[in-house]
Amino acid sequence: MLEVKPRPETGRPVPDGGLTIAEAAQRTGVSAHTLRYYERAGLVVTPPDRTAGGRRRYHKLDLQWIKVCTRLRATGMPIKGIRRYAELVSAGPGNERERLALMEAHRADVLARLAELQENLQLIDHKIDVYRGRVAAGDADQLWAPSR
Repeated sequence: MLEVKPRPETGRPVPDGGLTIAEAAQRTGVSAHTLRYYERAGLVVTPPDRTAGGRRRYHKLDLQWIKVCTRLRATGMPIKGIRRYAELVSAGPGNERERLALMEAHRADVLARLAELQENLQLIDHKIDVYRGRVAAGDADQLWAPSR
């Protein structure tokens, strides 16, 4: 699963010359390794610019796209799906219905997982209520070794 740092830096303008990979990693909340992987895996719409020395330079649109990728991944979209979405966006106009279908399918998956999580949370809430009641009643020891 993708690891995203909790609070990426945002809000500051990107310099005209772009950001180094370390700066882009700090701003997006993903590692430099992840940024390189996104490029290798075909998840970026356009590869980042390069300096004369071959070093990557990230611009505002690059950072915005990385945010899209990390959000899609964090919500469970497979790499294959993100790659397909990137291909469609890169291809330009004319495939909006396919993009829409991809996003609608992913949304349905996310909603199904949310419903499952909500069900699981209800069970957890029930167990908490039981424990609180037993602790308050002074007979919580019965929970650890119930008699049959």
